[in-house]
This record gives sequence, structure tokens and C-alpha cells, in this order.
Amino acid sequence: MARWGAIFSIIAALGGAALLSSVHKIDEGHTGVYNRGGALLTTTSGPGFHLMVPFITTYKSVQVSHGGVMIYFDRIEVVNYLIPSAVYDIVRNFTADYDKALIFNKVHHELNQFCSAHLLQEVYIVFFDQIDENLKLTLQEDLTSMAPGLIIQAVRVTKPNIPESIRRNYELMESEKTKLLISQQTQKVVEKEAETERIKAVIEAEKVAQVAEIKFEQKMMEKETERKISGIEDGAFLAQQKAKADAEFYTAQRTAKANKLKLTPEYLQLMKYKTIAANSKIYFGNDIHVRRRRCCRDFYKGLCSRGHGGSADLGCGVSAGRYRPTRRAVDHVQ
Repeated sequence: MARWGAIFSIIAALGGAALLSSVHKIDEGHTGVYNRGGALLTTTSGPGFHLMVPFITTYKSVQVSHGGVMIYFDRIEVVNYLIPSAVYDIVRNFTADYDKALIFNKVHHELNQFCSAHLLQEVYIVFFDQIDENLKLTLQEDLTSMAPGLIIQAVRVTKPNIPESIRRNYELMESEKTKLLISQQTQKVVEKEAETERIKAVIEAEKVAQVAEIKFEQKMMEKETERKISGIEDGAFLAQQKAKADAEFYTAQRTAKANKLKLTPEYLQLMKYKTIAANSKIYFGNDIHVRRRRCCRDFYKGLCSRGHGGSADLGCGVSAGRYRPTRRAVDHVQ
């Protein structure tokens, strides 16, 4: 009995060793090729776990994408909805685990296609925000033809894990890009402030110019008003003087006309008698001029004896020392 137990243990150990040697893994970006008895087999395998004949078959993992970087997505969420009327057809065609065949495997394939068609920087930074929408559209397009009734509602992909050295480079690049953006924004702020100062200076200059223009127009209006007022005053004065002159002319004209009407023999005779009546002394006789001269001489001597010099009015119509009686004067007195 103990012998059979030992034999069973040996067989189990050999079976375990055979199983372990038959299971192997092919990494992403590699293809597995096989040799049996030194001959290269035509069978190849893609990324994932595979089985081979133990002990007599060996494999090699051949890299098919050179210069690439392996990245990993920790989590990919796909939210789908299955219409009740399509349940029977989809389960019949793809079993109850339809989501594995129609969604999960498809997600893995489409994500590989996307990463293969783009650079690491595009996947990690530039186009990362488009991965969700691209996966959703691609999955829905295939499901519409393969499994009508299965609807993809949303796809969410987490940020991929990349090698630490590359991540630090990207962080440094993002830091420099941020500094550049800050510098550009600072430059824009400085330019904006300078533009604002320029606009303020222009506005201030325009305000000063407008104020000066307004003051100039105000002075011009004041001068124009003063000129008009002066013209009005001059016109009023001229009209007043003209009216005054016209009135004086009219008065003189009327006076002359009246005087002309007065110059009649009767009026002249009347004025003659009034003039004679207004004299203080009237002399009658033939020796009027002798008496008049004596009177004037005596009066003039009296003035000289009292210290008066020059000429003086003697009260008889002549000046002392200058009287030269004539016939005409005597006739006038008569």
C-alpha cells in the first residue's frame, strides 16, 4: 500500500512538473514561436497565457514592436444596456456571458489599436480625453451590426501607467509648459497694462484738447457776443445821434422858416423900438458926439487917478481910450 502511495506521488509530481512546463506567457508587443525536436513549428501565439507540449516543445517570445513603451490601464469601465426583447437572440448567439465576447475582448482590441496608431505623448496627454468617446463609438458601431439591442451608454478609462522616468519627463515638460504659459500670460498682462496706460493717455489728451477747444469756442462766442453788443450799441448811438441831428436840423429849419416869416417891415420896426427902449441913456441934439466924448474922457481920467489901467467899459457903449466917434455911431445913437 505504501508502495502504491509512493508511485502516485511520483506520478503527481511528474504531472505537476509537466503542467508547469507547458504553461507559458507571451507579453504585449511580442509573438510566441515554437520549436519541437529542433524544428521550427508554424504555430505562433499572441500576448497572453498558452499551453504547449511539455519537455519536447520550447518557445521563444519575439518582440514585434520595436521602440515602443508598455503602458497599462488600471481600470476600464463600460456601462451597457440590453433591451429585453433582444435577450434571447444575444444569449443564444453569444451565451449568457455575452459581455465578455462582445465588450471586454473588444475593448482590449480597440484600445490596442488606438495605442498602436498614436504616440505615447498623444495617448497619455494629447488625445487622452478622446479615448472614452472613441471607444464608445467603435464598440457601438460593431454591436449595432453584431448584436442589435445591446447599447453602450458610457466608457470610462483611467489614466495609463507609464514608466517612472517617462512620467517624470512629462511632468517636467508640463512644468515647463506651465512656466511658458505663465510667462505668456504675464506678457499679455504687461501688454494689456501698457495698452491701458496708452488708452488712458490718449483719453486724457483728447479730454485736454476737447476742453481747450470748448474754451476757445467759448471765448470766440464771448467775443462774437461782445462784437454784436458793440454793434447794437453803436447802431443805437448812431440812430440816437441821427435822430438828434434830424431833430436839430428840423428845429433849425423850422426856426429859420419862422424867422423868415417874421422878417416883415412891421416886425422889424417893432424890434427897432424894443432895442431903443432897452438902452439906458438916450441923447438928443446936434453936439451929441462932443458931449459923449467929454463924458468918456472925464470918466476915463477918474479911473486912471484911482489906479485902473488898460481899458474899461465906460457904461456908454465904448471902451475908454479907444473911442473914436464916427458919424455912423452918432447916427446910430440918434
